[in-house]
Amino acid sequence: MGWKSKGLESNTKSFVTKKWTLLLCIGCFCAGMLFSDSLVKVGASKVMIFVSDFHKLFWLLQMFWHRMWTVPEAEDKVVSLETGIKDERLKLVTEGCDPIQKDVKHGSKNILGEVSKTPNAIQTLDKTISNLEMELATARAMQESIINGSPISDDLKIPESSGKRKYLMVVGINTAFSSRKRRDSVRATWMPQGEERKKLEEEKGVVMRFVIGHSATSGGILDRAVEAEDRKHGDILRLEHVEGYLELSAKTKTYFATAAALWDADFYVKVDDDVHVNIATLGATLARHRSKPRVYIGCMKSGPVLAQKGVRYHEPEYWKFGEEGNKYFRHATGQLYAISKDLASYISINQHVLHKFANEDVSLGSWFIGLDVDHIDDRRLCCGTTVLGLYVSRSLTITNIAADCEWKAQAGNICVASFDWTCSGICRSVDRMKDVHRRCGEGKNALRTATF
Repeated sequence: MGWKSKGLESNTKSFVTKKWTLLLCIGCFCAGMLFSDSLVKVGASKVMIFVSDFHKLFWLLQMFWHRMWTVPEAEDKVVSLETGIKDERLKLVTEGCDPIQKDVKHGSKNILGEVSKTPNAIQTLDKTISNLEMELATARAMQESIINGSPISDDLKIPESSGKRKYLMVVGINTAFSSRKRRDSVRATWMPQGEERKKLEEEKGVVMRFVIGHSATSGGILDRAVEAEDRKHGDILRLEHVEGYLELSAKTKTYFATAAALWDADFYVKVDDDVHVNIATLGATLARHRSKPRVYIGCMKSGPVLAQKGVRYHEPEYWKFGEEGNKYFRHATGQLYAISKDLASYISINQHVLHKFANEDVSLGSWFIGLDVDHIDDRRLCCGTTVLGLYVSRSLTITNIAADCEWKAQAGNICVASFDWTCSGICRSVDRMKDVHRRCGEGKNALRTATF
Protein backbone atom coordinates (compact mmCIF):
# COMPACT_ATOMS: atom_id res chain seq x y z
CA MET A 1 0.00 0.00 0.00
CA GLY A 2 1.46 3.39 -1.00
CA TRP A 3 1.74 6.50 1.10
CA LYS A 4 -1.15 8.14 -0.67
CA SER A 5 -3.51 5.29 0.17
CA LYS A 6 -2.68 5.68 3.83
CA GLY A 7 -3.55 9.33 3.82
CA LEU A 8 0.12 10.34 4.28
CA GLU A 9 0.76 11.92 0.93
CA SER A 10 0.96 15.38 2.45
CA ASN A 11 3.90 14.34 4.72
CA THR A 12 5.86 12.26 2.21
CA LYS A 13 8.61 14.77 1.58
CA SER A 14 9.02 15.79 5.22
CA PHE A 15 8.99 12.27 6.80
CA VAL A 16 12.77 11.57 6.34
CA THR A 17 15.15 14.08 4.76
CA LYS A 18 18.24 13.23 2.73
CA LYS A 19 20.57 14.22 5.59
CA TRP A 20 18.88 11.91 8.08
CA THR A 21 18.89 9.08 5.60
CA LEU A 22 22.66 9.44 5.07
CA LEU A 23 23.29 9.45 8.83
CA LEU A 24 21.10 6.37 9.23
CA CYS A 25 23.15 4.51 6.62
CA ILE A 26 26.46 5.48 8.30
CA GLY A 27 25.12 4.40 11.69
CA CYS A 28 24.06 1.06 10.32
CA PHE A 29 27.51 0.60 8.80
CA CYS A 30 29.25 1.32 12.12
CA ALA A 31 26.92 -0.99 13.97
CA GLY A 32 27.75 -3.68 11.46
CA MET A 33 31.46 -3.20 12.11
CA LEU A 34 30.95 -3.59 15.87
CA PHE A 35 28.88 -6.69 15.46
CA SER A 36 31.42 -8.10 13.07
CA ASP A 37 34.24 -7.75 15.67
CA SER A 38 32.24 -9.55 18.34
CA LEU A 39 31.04 -12.26 16.04
CA VAL A 40 34.59 -13.22 14.91
CA LYS A 41 35.02 -14.71 18.36
CA VAL A 42 31.88 -16.78 18.08
CA GLY A 43 32.75 -18.58 14.90
CA ALA A 44 32.83 -18.48 11.17
CA SER A 45 29.41 -19.96 10.70
CA LYS A 46 27.63 -17.27 12.71
CA VAL A 47 29.65 -14.54 10.96
CA MET A 48 28.29 -15.71 7.61
CA ILE A 49 24.77 -15.65 8.96
CA PHE A 50 25.11 -12.08 10.21
CA VAL A 51 26.75 -10.86 7.03
CA SER A 52 23.82 -12.28 5.14
CA ASP A 53 21.41 -10.44 7.44
CA PHE A 54 23.36 -7.24 6.96
CA HIS A 55 23.08 -7.50 3.21
CA LYS A 56 19.33 -7.91 3.61
CA LEU A 57 19.20 -4.77 5.75
CA PHE A 58 21.18 -2.81 3.19
CA TRP A 59 18.85 -3.98 0.41
CA LEU A 60 15.87 -2.80 2.43
CA LEU A 61 17.49 0.61 2.88
CA GLN A 62 17.95 0.91 -0.89
CA MET A 63 14.33 0.03 -1.47
CA PHE A 64 13.31 2.60 1.11
CA TRP A 65 15.45 5.25 -0.61
CA HIS A 66 13.88 4.48 -3.98
CA ARG A 67 10.40 4.58 -2.50
CA MET A 68 10.96 7.88 -0.73
CA TRP A 69 12.42 9.82 -3.65
CA THR A 70 11.65 8.19 -6.93
CA VAL A 71 7.89 7.74 -6.49
CA PRO A 72 7.15 11.24 -5.18
CA GLU A 73 9.11 12.69 -8.10
CA ALA A 74 6.87 10.73 -10.49
CA GLU A 75 3.81 11.90 -8.62
CA ASP A 76 5.09 15.46 -8.81
CA LYS A 77 5.37 15.10 -12.57
CA VAL A 78 1.77 13.82 -12.78
CA VAL A 79 0.52 16.63 -10.54
CA SER A 80 2.38 19.22 -12.57
CA LEU A 81 1.02 17.73 -15.79
CA GLU A 82 -2.57 17.87 -14.48
CA THR A 83 -2.01 21.43 -13.28
CA GLY A 84 -0.71 22.41 -16.71
CA ILE A 85 -3.74 20.89 -18.41
CA LYS A 86 -6.09 22.73 -16.05
CA ASP A 87 -4.24 26.01 -16.66
CA GLU A 88 -4.41 25.50 -20.41
CA ARG A 89 -8.13 24.67 -20.23
CA LEU A 90 -8.77 27.73 -18.08
CA LYS A 91 -6.99 29.80 -20.69
CA LEU A 92 -9.16 28.36 -23.48
CA VAL A 93 -12.35 29.00 -21.55
CA THR A 94 -11.24 32.57 -20.77
CA GLU A 95 -10.59 33.19 -24.48
CA GLY A 96 -13.96 31.67 -25.44
CA CYS A 97 -12.36 28.71 -27.23
CA ASP A 98 -13.59 25.90 -25.03
CA PRO A 99 -13.94 22.88 -27.37
CA ILE A 100 -16.96 21.55 -25.48
CA GLN A 101 -18.68 24.91 -25.62
CA LYS A 102 -17.81 25.12 -29.29
CA ASP A 103 -19.45 21.76 -29.89
CA VAL A 104 -22.55 22.88 -27.96
CA LYS A 105 -22.78 26.14 -29.91
CA HIS A 106 -22.20 24.34 -33.19
CA GLY A 107 -24.84 21.77 -32.25
CA SER A 108 -27.31 24.53 -31.38
CA LYS A 109 -26.76 26.17 -34.75
CA ASN A 110 -27.35 22.84 -36.47
CA ILE A 111 -30.58 22.32 -34.51
CA LEU A 112 -31.83 25.81 -35.41
CA GLY A 113 -30.98 25.15 -39.02
CA GLU A 114 -32.92 21.91 -39.03
CA VAL A 115 -35.89 23.58 -37.33
CA SER A 116 -35.96 26.26 -40.03
CA LYS A 117 -36.14 23.53 -42.66
CA THR A 118 -39.04 21.74 -40.93
CA PRO A 119 -41.96 23.46 -42.78
CA ASN A 120 -40.45 22.63 -46.17
CA ALA A 121 -39.80 19.08 -45.06
CA ILE A 122 -43.40 18.72 -43.89
CA GLN A 123 -44.74 20.05 -47.19
CA THR A 124 -42.51 17.67 -49.14
CA LEU A 125 -43.58 14.77 -46.95
CA ASP A 126 -47.25 15.71 -47.33
CA LYS A 127 -46.91 15.82 -51.11
CA THR A 128 -45.17 12.45 -51.11
CA ILE A 129 -47.90 10.92 -48.97
CA SER A 130 -50.58 12.37 -51.25
CA ASN A 131 -48.87 10.90 -54.31
CA LEU A 132 -48.64 7.51 -52.65
CA GLU A 133 -52.32 7.71 -51.72
CA MET A 134 -53.20 8.47 -55.34
CA GLU A 135 -51.16 5.51 -56.54
CA LEU A 136 -52.85 3.31 -53.96
CA ALA A 137 -56.29 4.45 -55.11
CA THR A 138 -55.36 3.72 -58.72
CA ALA A 139 -54.10 0.27 -57.84
CA ARG A 140 -57.31 -0.47 -55.93
CA ALA A 141 -59.47 0.66 -58.85
CA MET A 142 -57.53 -1.55 -61.25
CA GLN A 143 -57.74 -4.48 -58.82
CA GLU A 144 -61.51 -4.12 -58.53
CA SER A 145 -61.82 -3.97 -62.32
CA ILE A 146 -59.85 -7.18 -62.68
CA ILE A 147 -61.80 -8.96 -59.92
CA ASN A 148 -65.17 -7.88 -61.34
CA GLY A 149 -64.15 -8.81 -64.84
CA SER A 150 -64.89 -5.29 -66.10
CA PRO A 151 -62.80 -3.61 -68.80
CA ILE A 152 -60.11 -1.34 -67.41
CA SER A 153 -60.54 2.31 -68.30
CA ASP A 154 -57.91 3.79 -70.61
CA ASP A 155 -57.27 6.48 -68.01
CA LEU A 156 -56.48 3.82 -65.41
CA LYS A 157 -54.03 2.12 -67.74
CA ILE A 158 -51.85 5.20 -68.07
CA PRO A 159 -51.90 7.03 -64.74
CA GLU A 160 -48.24 8.00 -65.13
CA SER A 161 -48.90 10.44 -67.97
CA SER A 162 -51.79 12.21 -66.23
CA GLY A 163 -50.27 12.02 -62.76
CA LYS A 164 -47.30 14.19 -63.77
CA ARG A 165 -49.56 17.15 -64.51
CA LYS A 166 -51.02 19.31 -61.76
CA TYR A 167 -54.59 20.54 -62.27
CA LEU A 168 -56.69 23.16 -60.53
CA MET A 169 -59.94 21.21 -60.50
CA VAL A 170 -61.75 18.19 -61.88
CA VAL A 171 -65.42 18.85 -62.61
CA GLY A 172 -67.51 15.69 -62.64
CA ILE A 173 -70.99 16.17 -64.13
CA ASN A 174 -73.27 13.52 -62.67
CA THR A 175 -75.50 12.04 -65.36
CA ALA A 176 -77.59 8.95 -66.18
CA PHE A 177 -78.34 6.76 -69.18
CA SER A 178 -81.62 8.55 -69.79
CA SER A 179 -80.06 12.02 -69.76
CA ARG A 180 -78.55 12.22 -73.26
CA LYS A 181 -80.50 15.41 -74.05
CA ARG A 182 -79.35 17.02 -70.80
CA ARG A 183 -75.74 16.26 -71.69
CA ASP A 184 -76.21 17.82 -75.12
CA SER A 185 -77.74 20.95 -73.56
CA VAL A 186 -74.68 21.29 -71.31
CA ARG A 187 -72.32 20.77 -74.26
CA ALA A 188 -74.16 23.48 -76.16
CA THR A 189 -73.79 26.06 -73.37
CA TRP A 190 -71.27 26.08 -70.54
CA MET A 191 -69.06 23.03 -71.27
CA PRO A 192 -66.33 23.63 -73.90
CA GLN A 193 -66.03 21.03 -76.64
CA GLY A 194 -63.30 19.40 -78.71
CA GLU A 195 -59.97 21.21 -78.94
CA GLU A 196 -61.25 24.02 -76.75
CA ARG A 197 -61.84 21.57 -73.90
CA LYS A 198 -58.41 20.00 -74.34
CA LYS A 199 -56.84 23.44 -74.38
CA LEU A 200 -58.69 24.23 -71.17
CA GLU A 201 -57.06 21.22 -69.53
CA GLU A 202 -53.58 22.03 -70.77
CA GLU A 203 -53.55 25.79 -70.19
CA LYS A 204 -55.95 26.33 -67.29
CA GLY A 205 -55.72 22.99 -65.50
CA VAL A 206 -59.48 22.40 -65.64
CA VAL A 207 -60.74 18.88 -66.38
CA MET A 208 -64.42 18.33 -67.22
CA ARG A 209 -66.16 14.97 -67.67
CA PHE A 210 -69.65 13.54 -67.59
CA VAL A 211 -69.67 10.82 -64.94
CA ILE A 212 -71.66 7.62 -65.44
CA GLY A 213 -71.39 3.99 -64.37
CA HIS A 214 -72.59 0.78 -66.02
CA SER A 215 -76.01 -0.74 -66.45
CA ALA A 216 -77.18 -3.78 -64.53
CA THR A 217 -76.51 -5.84 -67.65
CA SER A 218 -72.93 -4.92 -68.44
CA GLY A 219 -72.30 -4.55 -72.15
CA GLY A 220 -75.98 -4.09 -72.95
CA ILE A 221 -77.60 -1.54 -75.23
CA LEU A 222 -77.34 1.28 -72.68
CA ASP A 223 -73.62 0.77 -72.23
CA ARG A 224 -73.03 0.57 -75.96
CA ALA A 225 -74.93 3.83 -76.51
CA VAL A 226 -72.76 5.64 -73.96
CA GLU A 227 -69.60 4.16 -75.47
CA ALA A 228 -70.60 5.45 -78.89
CA GLU A 229 -71.34 8.88 -77.40
CA ASP A 230 -67.92 8.93 -75.74
CA ARG A 231 -66.19 8.03 -78.99
CA LYS A 232 -67.86 11.06 -80.55
CA HIS A 233 -67.21 13.62 -77.82
CA GLY A 234 -64.48 12.08 -75.63
CA ASP A 235 -65.90 13.71 -72.50
CA ILE A 236 -67.33 10.80 -70.49
CA LEU A 237 -65.75 9.13 -67.45
CA ARG A 238 -67.02 5.58 -66.88
CA LEU A 239 -67.11 4.37 -63.28
CA GLU A 240 -66.98 0.85 -61.89
CA HIS A 241 -70.48 1.34 -60.53
CA VAL A 242 -73.98 0.07 -61.34
CA GLU A 243 -76.30 2.99 -62.06
CA GLY A 244 -79.40 3.55 -59.94
CA TYR A 245 -81.05 6.51 -58.19
CA LEU A 246 -80.80 4.82 -54.80
CA GLU A 247 -77.07 4.26 -55.37
CA LEU A 248 -76.02 7.89 -55.64
CA SER A 249 -74.02 7.75 -52.39
CA ALA A 250 -72.00 4.82 -53.70
CA LYS A 251 -71.54 6.58 -57.03
CA THR A 252 -70.27 9.70 -55.27
CA LYS A 253 -67.64 7.68 -53.41
CA THR A 254 -66.55 5.92 -56.57
CA TYR A 255 -66.36 9.20 -58.51
CA PHE A 256 -64.08 10.93 -55.99
CA ALA A 257 -61.87 7.86 -55.64
CA THR A 258 -61.54 7.46 -59.41
CA ALA A 259 -60.98 11.15 -60.12
CA ALA A 260 -58.34 11.38 -57.38
CA ALA A 261 -56.55 8.40 -58.91
CA LEU A 262 -56.61 9.79 -62.47
CA TRP A 263 -55.87 13.49 -61.95
CA ASP A 264 -53.71 15.25 -59.39
CA ALA A 265 -55.90 18.30 -58.75
CA ASP A 266 -56.34 20.81 -55.97
CA PHE A 267 -60.14 20.40 -56.00
CA TYR A 268 -62.71 17.85 -57.11
CA VAL A 269 -66.18 19.12 -58.02
CA LYS A 270 -69.46 17.26 -58.38
CA VAL A 271 -72.34 18.94 -60.23
CA ASP A 272 -75.64 17.67 -61.60
CA ASP A 273 -76.36 17.77 -65.35
CA ASP A 274 -79.38 20.08 -64.90
CA VAL A 275 -77.38 22.88 -63.25
CA HIS A 276 -75.82 25.88 -64.99
CA VAL A 277 -72.18 26.55 -64.10
CA ASN A 278 -69.82 29.44 -64.87
CA ILE A 279 -66.51 27.60 -65.07
CA ALA A 280 -64.21 30.64 -64.91
CA THR A 281 -66.01 31.96 -61.84
CA LEU A 282 -65.89 28.50 -60.24
CA GLY A 283 -62.13 28.28 -60.84
CA ALA A 284 -61.50 31.74 -59.41
CA THR A 285 -63.61 30.89 -56.35
CA LEU A 286 -61.78 27.66 -55.64
CA ALA A 287 -58.35 29.19 -56.30
CA ARG A 288 -58.86 31.53 -53.34
CA HIS A 289 -58.97 28.52 -51.03
CA ARG A 290 -55.94 26.74 -52.47
CA SER A 291 -53.75 27.31 -49.42
CA LYS A 292 -56.30 25.87 -46.99
CA PRO A 293 -56.22 22.20 -46.01
CA ARG A 294 -59.33 19.99 -45.97
CA VAL A 295 -61.81 22.35 -47.65
CA TYR A 296 -65.48 21.49 -48.21
CA ILE A 297 -67.27 24.15 -50.29
CA GLY A 298 -70.93 24.49 -51.14
CA CYS A 299 -74.26 25.98 -50.11
CA MET A 300 -74.55 24.61 -46.60
CA LYS A 301 -77.96 23.56 -45.36
CA SER A 302 -79.58 21.55 -42.58
CA GLY A 303 -82.90 20.16 -43.75
CA PRO A 304 -85.36 18.02 -41.80
CA VAL A 305 -84.88 14.27 -41.45
CA LEU A 306 -87.92 12.76 -43.17
CA ALA A 307 -89.06 9.62 -41.38
CA GLN A 308 -92.32 9.12 -43.30
CA LYS A 309 -92.16 6.44 -45.97
CA GLY A 310 -93.15 7.23 -49.51
CA VAL A 311 -92.10 10.88 -49.46
CA ARG A 312 -89.26 12.26 -51.52
CA TYR A 313 -85.88 12.23 -49.73
CA HIS A 314 -87.16 9.72 -47.17
CA GLU A 315 -84.44 8.72 -44.71
CA PRO A 316 -84.72 5.01 -43.76
CA GLU A 317 -82.14 5.50 -40.99
CA TYR A 318 -83.95 8.46 -39.48
CA TRP A 319 -83.60 6.99 -35.98
CA LYS A 320 -79.85 7.62 -36.09
CA PHE A 321 -80.50 11.37 -36.02
CA GLY A 322 -82.36 11.41 -32.72
CA GLU A 323 -85.96 12.24 -32.08
CA GLU A 324 -88.49 12.54 -34.89
CA GLY A 325 -88.51 16.03 -36.36
CA ASN A 326 -84.79 16.58 -35.92
CA LYS A 327 -82.65 18.14 -38.64
CA TYR A 328 -79.53 16.91 -40.40
CA PHE A 329 -76.09 18.22 -39.58
CA ARG A 330 -74.72 20.95 -41.83
CA HIS A 331 -73.82 19.72 -45.29
CA ALA A 332 -73.57 21.11 -48.82
CA THR A 333 -76.59 20.89 -51.08
CA GLY A 334 -76.19 18.18 -53.72
CA GLN A 335 -76.51 20.30 -56.88
CA LEU A 336 -72.86 21.39 -56.69
CA TYR A 337 -70.09 21.03 -54.12
CA ALA A 338 -66.31 20.85 -54.13
CA ILE A 339 -63.76 19.20 -51.87
CA SER A 340 -60.00 19.62 -51.69
CA LYS A 341 -57.47 17.00 -52.67
CA ASP A 342 -56.80 15.65 -49.18
CA LEU A 343 -60.52 15.01 -48.59
CA ALA A 344 -60.80 13.20 -51.93
CA SER A 345 -57.82 11.07 -50.90
CA TYR A 346 -59.50 10.37 -47.57
CA ILE A 347 -62.64 9.14 -49.35
CA SER A 348 -60.57 7.05 -51.74
CA ILE A 349 -58.64 5.30 -49.00
CA ASN A 350 -61.61 4.75 -46.68
CA GLN A 351 -64.37 4.19 -49.25
CA HIS A 352 -64.96 0.62 -48.12
CA VAL A 353 -65.88 1.66 -44.57
CA LEU A 354 -67.72 4.95 -45.21
CA HIS A 355 -71.43 4.63 -44.45
CA LYS A 356 -73.99 5.47 -47.13
CA PHE A 357 -77.23 7.24 -46.24
CA ALA A 358 -80.17 7.44 -48.65
CA ASN A 359 -79.23 10.95 -49.85
CA GLU A 360 -75.77 11.43 -51.33
CA ASP A 361 -75.30 14.99 -50.07
CA VAL A 362 -76.06 13.82 -46.52
CA SER A 363 -73.63 10.93 -46.95
CA LEU A 364 -70.83 13.23 -48.08
CA GLY A 365 -71.38 15.54 -45.11
CA SER A 366 -71.40 12.58 -42.72
CA TRP A 367 -68.00 11.39 -43.97
CA PHE A 368 -66.41 14.62 -42.78
CA ILE A 369 -67.94 14.66 -39.30
CA GLY A 370 -65.18 14.19 -36.78
CA LEU A 371 -62.54 15.48 -39.20
CA ASP A 372 -60.89 18.88 -39.01
CA VAL A 373 -62.65 20.17 -42.13
CA ASP A 374 -63.23 23.80 -43.11
CA HIS A 375 -66.90 24.09 -44.17
CA ILE A 376 -67.23 27.07 -46.53
CA ASP A 377 -70.76 28.29 -47.17
CA ASP A 378 -70.77 30.22 -50.45
CA ARG A 379 -74.23 31.27 -51.59
CA ARG A 380 -73.00 32.03 -55.11
CA LEU A 381 -73.01 28.28 -55.64
CA CYS A 382 -76.80 28.12 -55.43
CA CYS A 383 -78.33 31.11 -57.21
CA GLY A 384 -81.91 30.87 -58.41
CA THR A 385 -82.99 30.78 -62.05
CA THR A 386 -86.74 31.23 -61.54
CA VAL A 387 -88.21 34.47 -62.85
CA LEU A 388 -89.50 36.27 -59.77
CA GLY A 389 -92.63 37.65 -61.43
CA LEU A 390 -93.97 40.15 -63.90
CA TYR A 391 -93.73 43.90 -63.70
CA VAL A 392 -96.46 46.02 -65.29
CA SER A 393 -95.48 49.63 -65.88
CA ARG A 394 -97.86 52.60 -66.01
CA SER A 395 -97.80 52.33 -69.76
CA LEU A 396 -98.98 48.71 -69.36
CA THR A 397 -95.64 47.35 -70.52
CA ILE A 398 -95.10 43.86 -69.10
CA THR A 399 -91.57 42.80 -68.24
CA ASN A 400 -90.14 39.88 -66.32
CA ILE A 401 -88.55 40.49 -62.93
CA ALA A 402 -85.04 39.15 -63.34
CA ALA A 403 -84.08 35.89 -61.72
CA ASP A 404 -81.58 35.80 -58.88
CA CYS A 405 -78.64 34.80 -61.08
CA GLU A 406 -79.57 37.40 -63.73
CA TRP A 407 -79.69 40.51 -61.58
CA LYS A 408 -76.50 39.42 -59.80
CA ALA A 409 -74.78 39.07 -63.18
CA GLN A 410 -76.00 42.54 -64.13
CA ALA A 411 -74.51 43.87 -60.90
CA GLY A 412 -71.16 42.27 -61.67
CA ASN A 413 -71.52 39.58 -58.99
CA ILE A 414 -71.65 36.57 -61.28
CA CYS A 415 -72.94 33.33 -59.77
CA VAL A 416 -70.95 30.11 -59.80
CA ALA A 417 -73.95 27.80 -60.17
CA SER A 418 -77.64 28.42 -60.81
CA PHE A 419 -80.76 26.24 -60.58
CA ASP A 420 -84.35 26.19 -59.32
CA TRP A 421 -84.79 25.07 -55.74
CA THR A 422 -88.24 23.69 -56.45
CA CYS A 423 -86.86 21.28 -59.04
CA SER A 424 -83.47 20.65 -57.36
CA GLY A 425 -82.06 21.77 -60.70
CA ILE A 426 -83.16 23.90 -63.60
CA CYS A 427 -86.78 23.07 -64.28
CA ARG A 428 -87.08 21.67 -67.83
CA SER A 429 -83.33 22.13 -68.18
CA VAL A 430 -83.22 20.74 -71.74
CA ASP A 431 -85.46 23.57 -72.90
CA ARG A 432 -84.25 26.34 -70.60
CA MET A 433 -80.47 25.80 -70.32
CA LYS A 434 -79.67 28.11 -73.26
CA ASP A 435 -81.88 30.87 -71.89
CA VAL A 436 -80.32 30.61 -68.42
CA HIS A 437 -76.86 30.64 -70.00
CA ARG A 438 -77.74 33.80 -71.94
CA ARG A 439 -79.12 35.58 -68.87
CA CYS A 440 -76.69 34.34 -66.18
CA GLY A 441 -73.56 33.34 -68.09
CA GLU A 442 -70.18 34.96 -67.50
CA GLY A 443 -69.51 35.70 -71.18
CA LYS A 444 -67.65 33.97 -73.98
CA ASN A 445 -64.24 35.41 -73.20
CA ALA A 446 -64.32 34.88 -69.43
CA LEU A 447 -62.78 31.42 -69.57
CA ARG A 448 -60.18 32.35 -72.18
CA THR A 449 -58.87 35.29 -70.18
CA ALA A 450 -59.18 33.68 -66.76
CA THR A 451 -56.04 33.15 -64.66
CA PHE A 452 -56.19 30.92 -61.63
